[in-house]
Amino acid sequence: MTDQLRAAVIGAGYWGPNLARNFRTSPDWDLVAVCDLDESRARRVVGARSTVEVMTSVDDLLARDDIDAVAVATPARTHAALVTAALRAGKHVVVEKPIADGGAAARQMRALAAEVDRVLMVDHTFCYTAPVLKIRELIADGALGDIHYVDSVRINLGLVQPDVDVFWDLAPHDLSILDFILPGGLVPTGVAAQGADPLGVGQACVGYLTLPLPDGAIAHVHVNWLSPTKIRQVVIGGSKRTIVWDDLQPQQRVTVYDRGIDLVAGAGADAAQKQAVNISYRLGDAWAPALPEREALGVMVGELAAAIREGRPPRTDASAGIRVLDVLEAASLSLNDGGRLTQLRDTVALPMAGVRA
Repeated sequence: MTDQLRAAVIGAGYWGPNLARNFRTSPDWDLVAVCDLDESRARRVVGARSTVEVMTSVDDLLARDDIDAVAVATPARTHAALVTAALRAGKHVVVEKPIADGGAAARQMRALAAEVDRVLMVDHTFCYTAPVLKIRELIADGALGDIHYVDSVRINLGLVQPDVDVFWDLAPHDLSILDFILPGGLVPTGVAAQGADPLGVGQACVGYLTLPLPDGAIAHVHVNWLSPTKIRQVVIGGSKRTIVWDDLQPQQRVTVYDRGIDLVAGAGADAAQKQAVNISYRLGDAWAPALPEREALGVMVGELAAAIREGRPPRTDASAGIRVLDVLEAASLSLNDGGRLTQLRDTVALPMAGVRA
């Protein structure tokens, strides 16, 4: 199948223009329309001389038979209704993160996509960046050995959001990356969230997530709107090697360290004797893999086209979106419970943390 697929973008605000640009430049896609309640905003996205149609009615857009897929770039509270309508209209859908504002709605969306045999994809953009794709490859190939810990930091002097807290604003990036690179996805045994609101804005502006992982590993995520310095760094420690990804170092974003600690017990040691192990420090080489320079959204829309043509789930499918959403909802429960470890569970109509009634 070599013919271009036809796409439309719903939402011309912050992220919609980036999606529209990548659909327009992709060899897999023909951008047919951009839809927004604000016609002038949509027109600015397509340009004065563009043949891309500007629309203001979602119903009219979805009624068209010359559109194969829609990209939903609107607030999370609107995702369930828009995605449901698009799927029922026979369209494939890629939706911005989080997939929805509640786990029940997200699961209904996933079930509907399966029922109507349409692709439902979540735009976990970082999962299509060259560093994350390389990290996933290295972990899958066993280069790191068993994963022992992950430490992720995403802090800057950012915009305090009026409707969501710092966990729901920033942590989806880190959680989607963890879900993408960890074997089996992000399925922690619990979630503990601590947050602070030093500005008194009514929601956490600084937050810490602790995620115990199977087999004794642990992940930690730090998100912060108040830091005067910007840090985007992930450290992934394994039994063989450690990866450091610093996204603000364009010349060497990913470094692999053959350094660590080896614990060696004596041959035939019993349980008591194993406490007296020998500690060996491994000080090997460090190297930086070559990374191709490609725009992540361009890779993402290519993956959407491939999933549609091949009749398979995309790499960041609805289930990936739900795993991230489950952690966010558990974090909200933990935050409201004084930071106690909270088990992941299905929740019904749980609002996004920090949403004001």
